[in-house]
Amino acid sequence: MHEGPSHSSHDTDGDSAGQGLWQACTEQLAQDLPEQQFNTWIKPLVAQVSPDFSKVTLLVANRFKLDWIRAQYAGRISALLEELYGQPVTLELALAQRESVARTYVRPVPASIEAPAANAPAGAAAEEPPAGAFRTRLNPALTFETLVEGTANRMARSAAMHVAGSPGHLYNPLFIYGGVGLGKTHLVHAVGNKLLADRPDAKVLYIHAEQFVSDVVKSYQRRTFDDFKERYHSLDLLLIDDVQFFANKDRTQEEFFNAFEALLAKKSHIVMTSDTYPKGLANIHERLVSRFDSGLTVAIEPPELEMRVAILINKARAEHAEMPEEVAFFVAKNVRSNVRELEGALRKILAYSRFNQKEVSIQLAREALRDLLSIQNRQISVENIQKTVADYYKIKVADMYSKKRPASIARPRQIAMYLAKELTQKSLPEIGELFGGRDHTTVLHAVRKIGAERQQLTELNQQLHVLEQTLKG
Repeated sequence: MHEGPSHSSHDTDGDSAGQGLWQACTEQLAQDLPEQQFNTWIKPLVAQVSPDFSKVTLLVANRFKLDWIRAQYAGRISALLEELYGQPVTLELALAQRESVARTYVRPVPASIEAPAANAPAGAAAEEPPAGAFRTRLNPALTFETLVEGTANRMARSAAMHVAGSPGHLYNPLFIYGGVGLGKTHLVHAVGNKLLADRPDAKVLYIHAEQFVSDVVKSYQRRTFDDFKERYHSLDLLLIDDVQFFANKDRTQEEFFNAFEALLAKKSHIVMTSDTYPKGLANIHERLVSRFDSGLTVAIEPPELEMRVAILINKARAEHAEMPEEVAFFVAKNVRSNVRELEGALRKILAYSRFNQKEVSIQLAREALRDLLSIQNRQISVENIQKTVADYYKIKVADMYSKKRPASIARPRQIAMYLAKELTQKSLPEIGELFGGRDHTTVLHAVRKIGAERQQLTELNQQLHVLEQTLKG
């Protein structure tokens, strides 16, 4: 063991060995990553390694880059450092421009790595893309990797990945629709994040439709339409959420139409979301609706049981908690409508577990979700479904149990059976019994038929969305 006051040579050796560890790590990353990604995100990092190699601190130029590296690369870097060193290594990310961080960590930087000049003002390193972070408005945590895939979102995810990989070509515009909390926003952020990872110089903007409306109003008030057009018409990728908010706003619709045409003319890509399919949008100009419908329109459905289970387990891990599979199944069976409600249920369970210092179990989940379960059980019953569907399709409730078979009755009956299976805990035989003593195979046929047609028939899908929202209150 080294002793005595002459530790400067020891520190120098430690620095050198530490830089050697980081260099070995970056060499491996250079082989694993596309060159453009490596040069943009990894190469500019400055690494500071503790003398005992137990901790590596990476200095990052600004908050946007820090969030992006944490979301996209931190796991891979951490695993690689551990593999190279042979023991656990703690990875930390820090902002380079903070004076306290600079005093503690900053050492001479190799000439190959760009860094602010020694006499640069404090915070100069951050000047380059905070504007970039504002300009894109992307959440770096919302990526394709963090999106759970299932039959409910498979087609939309596939189309979104295609757009991210080759923007400006097929599926332009891409129009994604579905109910609240199903992951539409996550998907559009994922498109933007993927494109930026591959092409960091791309001009990408994520915006909510209400913000676009606000920008139009401000540009009129301030007479800054040239700036407005420069901003929107020069984009490589426009991601816009909830275009149904354009309803009844004529000037906004006109400006969006102009931006839409300008972007398509220069082979830029547009991805939009809405709570309904294009032709179902109310109070939107026909010429705009026809543009929305001119590319690819895809739906995101409420997640199926297996997908809900996977989402719960993944989200729990992200919160550094473990959710046993049987608990995830219990919650998934009782929370059916959307991902947002699943996340809310998970937060309640984890908070309840921590507060009461109890392990997560089915009993604990039942206690934590007591109010939610009682409301759901009170609201959704097979009888309530039958009445709601009968009212919607203007038939008698008695027709649900009768042996009549004309299409005007058989079709709503099948839809009611499908909803009974989706929204209640009843088994197929129990549902059949409540529909006039029908066999469980009849119910299974109805469930499969309506489920398959829902994927193909936009009008049926919209009707089912309305019925589901009505039943869930």
